[in-house]
Amino acid sequence: MPFFPIFPIIYRILQPKFPDCLWEGNNSSRNIALTFDDGPHPQYTPKLLEVLESHKILASFFLLGACVERSPHIVKKIHASGHWIGLHGYAHRNFPLLSETELQQSLEKTQTVISNACGLRSQEIRDVRPPNGFFTPKTLKLLQKWNYRPVMWSVVPEDWVRPGVQTVTERVLKLVKQGSMIVLHDGFCGGEDVAEIANILIPQLLARGYNLVTIDTLWQDKLTATSDRNIYQD
Repeated sequence: MPFFPIFPIIYRILQPKFPDCLWEGNNSSRNIALTFDDGPHPQYTPKLLEVLESHKILASFFLLGACVERSPHIVKKIHASGHWIGLHGYAHRNFPLLSETELQQSLEKTQTVISNACGLRSQEIRDVRPPNGFFTPKTLKLLQKWNYRPVMWSVVPEDWVRPGVQTVTERVLKLVKQGSMIVLHDGFCGGEDVAEIANILIPQLLARGYNLVTIDTLWQDKLTATSDRNIYQD
């Protein structure tokens, strides 16, 4: 059974309940973000980086620590190319199934291996996307306690089940809007198609007038939108 149709419903339910997470940017801005989970992969990620470079696009990568250890040179390339780097845990384990100590160690170990690979300071790697998008209120409290920024999504085309390049592209284009955060995968599940999808999708997004930016820019957009609303309400 495809889950793609229910993701927008889940998004609408969860977003207002957990406003401290980044679900999207500013709905009044043409900025959107392409994000990639589960990498780096030794074959899929380099091909994706070539596509991003050819279109002069910056993206955001939520990396698994175990994969970073296997391919540190790719992480170095991601960082050197100007892309944003976030955490996806050390292994692809759902955060609510981990103890507090296990979760903290998973994130800190991933920070360390990324730092060793590309020279980023651990404190600079603060954005965290929970595997499978699974979290609890306790998870979010812990992330905030440890000074991480929880990052979710707004457009999830279910590319990891490989429904086809055309299908994934059509799903994204159907749902994308101002401020959207698009989730694709460059890991073992879904990564086979990711470079081709990006190469087809990016020109169409640009043709619609969107600006493709990093997660950090979407955080800034969200803060601006919140500030503007507060001024208006006052």
